[in-house]
Amino acid sequence: MDETTSYPPIEPSNFDLIVIGTGLPESILAAAASAAGKSVLHLDPNPNYGSHYASLTLNEFTSYIQSQSSQSPIAAISRPEIDSGYTRVGISTRPVYSSVEINSYGSEPLEQSRKFNIDLSGPRVLLCADGMIDLILKSEVNQYMEFKGIDGSFMGDGEGNLENVPDSRSAIFKDRKLSFTEKNQLMRFFKMVQGHLGGGESERISEQDLESSFVDFLSKMGLSKKLKSIILYAIAMADYDQEIGDLSKSVLKTKDGIDRLALYHSSVGRFPNAPGAMIYPIYGQGELPQAFCRRAAVKGCIYVLRMPVNCLLMDKASGSYKGVCLASEQELFSHKLIVAPSFVVESPPPHSSPDALQNVCGDFGSRNITEKLVRSICISKHSLKLDVANCLAFFPPRSLFPEQVTAVRALQLSSNVAVCPSGMYLTYLSAICDDDVQGKKLLNAAINVLFHIPVSGSSGNNDSAEDQSETRDAKPALLWSVLYTQELAKLQDVLDNIICTPTPDGSPYYHDLLGATEKIFQELYSGEEFFPKSTSPEEGAGQELED
Repeated sequence: MDETTSYPPIEPSNFDLIVIGTGLPESILAAAASAAGKSVLHLDPNPNYGSHYASLTLNEFTSYIQSQSSQSPIAAISRPEIDSGYTRVGISTRPVYSSVEINSYGSEPLEQSRKFNIDLSGPRVLLCADGMIDLILKSEVNQYMEFKGIDGSFMGDGEGNLENVPDSRSAIFKDRKLSFTEKNQLMRFFKMVQGHLGGGESERISEQDLESSFVDFLSKMGLSKKLKSIILYAIAMADYDQEIGDLSKSVLKTKDGIDRLALYHSSVGRFPNAPGAMIYPIYGQGELPQAFCRRAAVKGCIYVLRMPVNCLLMDKASGSYKGVCLASEQELFSHKLIVAPSFVVESPPPHSSPDALQNVCGDFGSRNITEKLVRSICISKHSLKLDVANCLAFFPPRSLFPEQVTAVRALQLSSNVAVCPSGMYLTYLSAICDDDVQGKKLLNAAINVLFHIPVSGSSGNNDSAEDQSETRDAKPALLWSVLYTQELAKLQDVLDNIICTPTPDGSPYYHDLLGATEKIFQELYSGEEFFPKSTSPEEGAGQELED
């Protein structure tokens, strides 16, 4: 790229760690390594922070998603052999997204593109008692962020009805859709769970029940089908249909289900300005990686955007990693390297590399993808639920059509979290799927019950969309939408001293992603503390996440 030629040389040229990509896992790792006293260089070929966790304007989002969904990997710039002790091994990018479909039903969103902050990895929120919140407070990155509470959660059906999720005692009491019997059942069940977690041995759930499937345990407790669905998919966040026995790998055990309920309930009311269980960062999820990058920079990490990496420098004799060569042709060295999930280390030419190097590189970065994640973003001028600004909605398995085996999640956000213009709403949807066809069927079914879709995809249909939206009891009309598939790779690749971070997962929370990130840190620096407790005067500041 021509832009890189204007960069002055990076100094120093030796680091403990080089990180390529500024996604959330990479940014957390850079901040953690910097906090542990390591010298870190953080590079990104993009002009913005966040990589696959970025929040972008509408035009930026469209350009990025299309550029990252090409059918073939983007090859690295040619890498001439040099007379040194290193072999240059190319590093290229591979498509993470596929089957991108964009529909525009009105010109208004595009005209206000810069007022959008669209998350690449939505729908995603933060549970108030989750480990990610604890890390945000411990690392003090909360100084760089503000949050707002999610107004509520709803369960959807194939008719487009959205009913409140009774996720607390007060919510159960106020719920008019639950029968008196169901209210008593749910109250007794939540009380039993609290007794198991905080009571004596006599109140604990038996080991046999804890090892059984959660759905069987809920049936044993006499809960209705409706209550089981609420607990399994809206609170415990199960992905797959728990009634199907042959999906044993995806069946939630009772002990895991209880842990998820406990986490959810301890999240309710943790912060006085967020009475519910969930919060969302103002300006979008892309604020998270940026905040960790700022923390890393305070600790001495060096940042360079718009700087592609041409190739890796590998030892000719041993095949071990030594450093990187930038697009500016500068060579930089580090003990360890972290790369974002869209990068692939190419196999070196056989004639120029020893067998050791061939064996080390192998298939690093090439994933055996068994699951995919289908995502959609919809822009409308009215809320999915009257007088509700920000909410999470769930479509349990078989609620949209009989063959639906995975849950669909939808997150609606408004302008009060600064992600869209005033008078518009952003709705993110996602579901795990086996392939593009199944994924599109899932989300199209959810979109069809939530929104009115204009007959034509042209911008000339804006007037009819506006007329439909003005009817308060009608479904909100779509102004713009995108549907795309993302590969889902949960395990990171490890090559010598190089680690590839996982792709964004399908969870609406950050628990699993944070666990995987901590595991990578321990592989890099065994025995080092993950973000040692600060002793600065600012310690403890901002413990209350401001509304």
